[in-house]
Amino acid sequence: MSNAFEKCLLGLDTITNNNRRDCRELCTLETCPLGYSYWGYLPSLAANSLFTALFALTVVAFVVQSVVYRSFHGFTIAMICGSLLEMIGYIGRVMAHSKPFAEDPYLLQIICLTIAPAFYAAGIYLLLKRVVLSISSAASPIPARYYPRIFIPCDVASLLLQAIGGGIAASASHSDRDPTAGNNIMIAGLAFQVFTMLMFIIFSLVFAWRVYSLMRSQGADAALEQGAGLATLRSSFKFKAFIVTLSFATLCIFTRCVYRVAELSEGWDGRLISTQRYFIGLEGAVIAAGIVALNLFHPGMCFQQGYAGMPWRSTTKVEKQEGAKEAVVMSIDGSEKGSNGVVVP
Repeated sequence: MSNAFEKCLLGLDTITNNNRRDCRELCTLETCPLGYSYWGYLPSLAANSLFTALFALTVVAFVVQSVVYRSFHGFTIAMICGSLLEMIGYIGRVMAHSKPFAEDPYLLQIICLTIAPAFYAAGIYLLLKRVVLSISSAASPIPARYYPRIFIPCDVASLLLQAIGGGIAASASHSDRDPTAGNNIMIAGLAFQVFTMLMFIIFSLVFAWRVYSLMRSQGADAALEQGAGLATLRSSFKFKAFIVTLSFATLCIFTRCVYRVAELSEGWDGRLISTQRYFIGLEGAVIAAGIVALNLFHPGMCFQQGYAGMPWRSTTKVEKQEGAKEAVVMSIDGSEKGSNGVVVP
């Protein structure tokens, strides 16, 4: 016995993607099997409601923390954008629980949940510079100022590729054309995001190993930065917890990105994309865990004490500025002293 979807198609002279979409919209849970839905399963109301609430709370938390700590504004903006997109995406999934055959909730979650982690990654990329300048600039494989300059543009490029690919695929589907080209561009964007994060992780590991090596060969006093308050900062529980949290959040986002590449590589009807437990575990749970952890150990909490005295600009840049200015200060007895400390009569 045919269902509502098949009956609709049988009444058409020509079957197109648009016709399929219109016929699918006529389906309900009572008249069509879930295999004809966009999902291949019924999105869980409980799980998706939980994720919606969690990401809404992270938005509120990041806003409050930005007011309390008055710092890390770029990081906060990136986190808020990511959490807002996650929240909207899961609202789409909640809507789909009662309307699994409707296209709009499906598109809403695909768009929002695909691009949201790119904003989280951007926020994380901003933090490595602060960590390097707080521990040891000498141990960094590249000058600290280059971390955001390299990884943020790469993150933006991956985001653009995902958006362009998704737009091409959606347009092709609505025009009864093959969406493969758009899908491939979107997969390329996700793959580039994975590559960027992998390079970020490698740079971080190289930095950690070089810090360890310098401390063993030269001792902590010679290997680590000795600016005002830095030793106290590094020995604090908050700083250590923040480093662990940053590492954990990075691995969470990286895991999710690898999963999405594998998922989309199978196609829109593959096993991964059609199995809800994989999505809940490798998309929802890992992202929520990483972002909630960054809420609990926010960088503003870690760097709050002595924040104004931290060396956030690289030494090389400061030295260049001082050399260009050739600043001259007045000594106590009225003579002038050059930047090299030599008294000028």
